[in-house]
Amino acid sequence: MPDLPARPDLLQLRHQAKDLLRLAKSGDTGARSRIQTIAERLDLSSAQLTIAREYGFASWPRLKTEVQRRRLLNHRDLAGLRSMIAQEPGLATSRMEHWCDHGLGVTPLSYVAMLRFDARRLGLLGEVDGTGATARLLLEAGAAVEGQPGESETPLMTAASYGDAEVALALIEKGADLEATAAPEAGGVGGGTALAHAAVFGMTPVLDLLVASGAHVRSLQEAAAAGDIRGWLLPDTPVDDRVSALTMAADHQRLAVIDELLAAGTPVDAVDAQWGRQ
Repeated sequence: MPDLPARPDLLQLRHQAKDLLRLAKSGDTGARSRIQTIAERLDLSSAQLTIAREYGFASWPRLKTEVQRRRLLNHRDLAGLRSMIAQEPGLATSRMEHWCDHGLGVTPLSYVAMLRFDARRLGLLGEVDGTGATARLLLEAGAAVEGQPGESETPLMTAASYGDAEVALALIEKGADLEATAAPEAGGVGGGTALAHAAVFGMTPVLDLLVASGAHVRSLQEAAAAGDIRGWLLPDTPVDDRVSALTMAADHQRLAVIDELLAAGTPVDAVDAQWGRQ
């Protein structure tokens, strides 16, 4: 079963259905079999239903709705999104599935938290603003601030990983748990908080927002990323921890921390054993 492309085009999907019907009517046995496996009649409605089922949707209208939902989220179209959710409230929370770039599905809120980072890949031009307002709309419509049960990380961790301070602020305003930790098996920062995610992935604006909002620093490495290692750097701090902290400080351009670590004898050209970087 194929997945929808990351840049969906409803017109192109309609053409797929028309082409399938044309081939079936011209005697193409493969095309005819595809349609008749799904429906008895050889008409456009049956061809559209076939295309929808092949992409994993129960009907052509469900396929159209999903494509339209992603387009509204991509363009942060608040009026259109609000209207769609008013007609079908579950669209604020139901997982976005059958997409080539989100194979396991993703909630609309987490999708918006990744949107700024993914903008170029999705063909979104110019400054990607309005993600925070879009997140607020979804939260007001019932999206869970801590995400759905069974997810490996919260939306705040996703926003931290992908560097969207607008979405992070919307979540914090809604009471997101700053100290929640990702599942141990989560990719990247298993067991880490949102602050740890922002630190590891070099998302300084989100990291600064989290610290200002009261998130706790839990290690020398996180302290270095946050720009203040007072109380964390001790005479017996292992060299590996110092090198890792130096890498974090460099990632976030914390020059004073870099000076402090170098003054304490941290080797400048050592490899960070945790992340494999110099």
